[in-house]
Amino acid sequence: MKHTFHLVAFFAAFLMLNTQISAQQESTFKFNAGADIMSRYIWRGLDYGSSPSIQPTLSISGAGFELGYWGAISTLGTYSEVDLYAKYTFSGISIIATDYFFPGDAVPVAKSQKYFNWEKETTGHLIEGAAQYKNPEIMPFSFLAGVFVYGAGDLNDEGNQKYSSYFELTYSGKLAENNFDIFVGGTATEGLYGSSAGVVNVGITAYREIKLTDSFTLPLKASVIANPQASNIHFVLGITL
Repeated sequence: MKHTFHLVAFFAAFLMLNTQISAQQESTFKFNAGADIMSRYIWRGLDYGSSPSIQPTLSISGAGFELGYWGAISTLGTYSEVDLYAKYTFSGISIIATDYFFPGDAVPVAKSQKYFNWEKETTGHLIEGAAQYKNPEIMPFSFLAGVFVYGAGDLNDEGNQKYSSYFELTYSGKLAENNFDIFVGGTATEGLYGSSAGVVNVGITAYREIKLTDSFTLPLKASVIANPQASNIHFVLGITL
């Protein structure tokens, strides 16, 4: 029963959204599909895959709700990630639940790589609850706070949840018709992000649209990202399809 909860919740939420769609004469719900191609997958100051990464997304959204999957696939086959998320946004505030999962291609499949394994000590799932405030029409600053609440990857040596936390402040601006984000993120305790409390993610991302034809523009982004706690820095380039 426990191993089917994940998909049941997904399809129940999907059906709920579909019912709301049918109830509206002019539906505002839509499917979204796309992908980012990144020179490196850097997430909250941490390097995953150590190679270029393809990051697809598929979602349905409308009326403040969004439900979807996001993934990352290393081009060297060294890393993959499949995340199911649900988000509700109102007045610039987003409440987000994310199930991070890291499949593998080993034979036989390890217990931690089985998608329907939800045992606390061996599951490959990591569940995070997060809240974000982002309302550029009112202020240029946005704020994100997240904490892991379940998953074997967040357990300490005694088998207790670490509740690894992450907090990020971002300033968004514009310079010469190009947008940019300046961000700083940190963790409050020892956990998945670092060996102690401190800043683990600081940098800048710049966005630019390159016009290739009269009807096609290619969104480009570049980031310089440093992790002070790990004494590391990355320069990342990406395009959005």
